[in-house]
Amino acid sequence: MSRYVMAPRLLGRRVPLPLVAWLALVWVTLWGDLSVGNVLGGLLTGLVVTWLLPLPILDPGIRVHPGPLVRFLLWFAWDMVTSTVRVVFWVAHPGPPPTRIVRVPLRTSSESMTVLLMIALSTVPGTLIVEAYRKELVVHVLGLTGDVAGAVRADVAGLESRIVRAFGTAADREELG
Repeated sequence: MSRYVMAPRLLGRRVPLPLVAWLALVWVTLWGDLSVGNVLGGLLTGLVVTWLLPLPILDPGIRVHPGPLVRFLLWFAWDMVTSTVRVVFWVAHPGPPPTRIVRVPLRTSSESMTVLLMIALSTVPGTLIVEAYRKELVVHVLGLTGDVAGAVRADVAGLESRIVRAFGTAADREELG
């Protein structure tokens, strides 16, 4: 199936119908009146705008793989529960909690995979991204004791693998090995 099914040609240029519909909806909303004239005016305006100002087709570099996605979501849910318990323990525990800042090298060079990894890490209680570089993250962790740096690097590497398996392109998956 072609990626242009919803973008037929109009006078030699592709017109993305979902974008035309969205622009028509915005048009009607801005006018504040749902009428046949406003809907037709919005559709016409959307057609003209998308024809005169074509957007490039962008590939965000994300593919969804259902099996690995389910495994990632199950792991992520478990990590959310265990991290929440750990944070609650240290909040209720007297005295300051153990905190560390750890530099974590990344194996992926994909910006999309790095962003998904940063979102996942920041969502988990007790972890926060302090800085991000091309192939390295600086992570603040709360409530871990022992070899914190090694544990954090191993956890992030595992999370990175799960994210790339769930959302990565063939090139991303090959890069991770």
